[in-house]
Amino acid sequence: MTSRALDPALLDRFAGIVGAAHALRGDGDIAPYAREPRGLWGGRSPLVLKPGSVDEVSRILRLATETRTPIVPQGGNTGLVGGQVPRAAGNEIIVSLSRLNRMREIDTLSNTVTVEAGVTLEALHRAAAAADRLYPLSLASQGSCQIGGNLSSNAGGTAVLAYGNTRELCLGVEVVLPTGEVFDDLRKLKKDNTGYDLKNLFVGAEGTLGIITAAVLKIFPKPRGRAVAWAGVASPHAALELFGLASDFAGGSLTGFELIGALPLDFSLRFAGNPAPPLAGEWPWHVLVDISSGRSQEDARAIVEMVLAQALERGMAGDAAIAESIAQGNALWALRENISDAQKPEGASIKHDISVPVAAIPGFIARAALEVERVCPGARVVCFGHMGDGNLHYNISQPVGADPQAFLALYRQMNRAVHDIVRVLDGSISAEHGIGQLKRDELLATASPVGIDLMRRVKAAFDPEGIMNPGKVL
Repeated sequence: MTSRALDPALLDRFAGIVGAAHALRGDGDIAPYAREPRGLWGGRSPLVLKPGSVDEVSRILRLATETRTPIVPQGGNTGLVGGQVPRAAGNEIIVSLSRLNRMREIDTLSNTVTVEAGVTLEALHRAAAAADRLYPLSLASQGSCQIGGNLSSNAGGTAVLAYGNTRELCLGVEVVLPTGEVFDDLRKLKKDNTGYDLKNLFVGAEGTLGIITAAVLKIFPKPRGRAVAWAGVASPHAALELFGLASDFAGGSLTGFELIGALPLDFSLRFAGNPAPPLAGEWPWHVLVDISSGRSQEDARAIVEMVLAQALERGMAGDAAIAESIAQGNALWALRENISDAQKPEGASIKHDISVPVAAIPGFIARAALEVERVCPGARVVCFGHMGDGNLHYNISQPVGADPQAFLALYRQMNRAVHDIVRVLDGSISAEHGIGQLKRDELLATASPVGIDLMRRVKAAFDPEGIMNPGKVL
């Protein structure tokens, strides 16, 4: 792969594929694509291409391989690990998939939707709802994130407990390979044992093996009833017991189970203008429970009432409240969804997107809190996340009044302390955000050598010239 500046004549050849109107070359036009929204990752690029067809993507990658030109695929540019932006050298061309935004088909008999990579998650939600169906992936960035990026990062979100992550929602893909060849695997089959499952090489690969241009995704009948509840609990162990109870009583109707510490709830309440808290009393930990019923609203309400009654009777929860309307339920979820943004006014933060076996969550939280205090006395633990699937956002805010830069200087030390516990518990250092640039070196340093070697072999087989999203993942 070349490390030299790209020849203007070569840039002209690339621009000619999509047309001048869809080739951005001015610094001001390129800037929004070259840096991710938080400003933590970014670089330079001489050109942003916005292809309008699979053929144009194919021609771009064919020319890129012939000329050994690095390519950075990009969806909605909402990633959190720097996987979607160029590096500082300034010789990588960004390929934005935003114009590939057609809903190709909604099939309500097979319960599938065939959608192009540039469709936003919110647009897919609307299209599914119009067909009386549900696409369950739910993310805070759904208004701007795109399906291609969701697939490339194997996005998780709040509905993984019931429906699985993006990989489990994907039945088939259309991918343009670095050679320009198009791998058309847009099949609706839920059973297919014909050799290697090639689509899953591309889902979660962060654009390092090719560019996903379309996919067949699962959709589901819309729930006929939904109940949202909030409970105060004394500890993560009590929350775990409540999760076991809810799973036993609700089964597949349990579509969300979120754990929220007192501090992140306080941040979120202040961020929202200090509305009345969900419960009258103060609790060190909180649980958000979401129940969906395929039968009726009354059925959803009955299930959540039964779960909470048993939890209160057995001492698993100290207090609980059930949303009395859709608006109230949405307001409870907003308190959970706003935590990340609510953390920003509190100063610098060091974030961890980890997963451990569900049963190990209380032990992880206890051990990690001790390590955080050892690394930085007074640092504030902002722990929340998808307890039902073992994924916690274990974030650390700077001590009150501390110097932000001095706190961020502890980044690697804090990461190592938290991730060492994760590894002891056979967990993952990246549950749903991916590897990108942020966690690449740690992955290489700590993952199985055989596993890393296998990934390198896959990369070399698909992308021998190393043009696809260089410097990411591996």
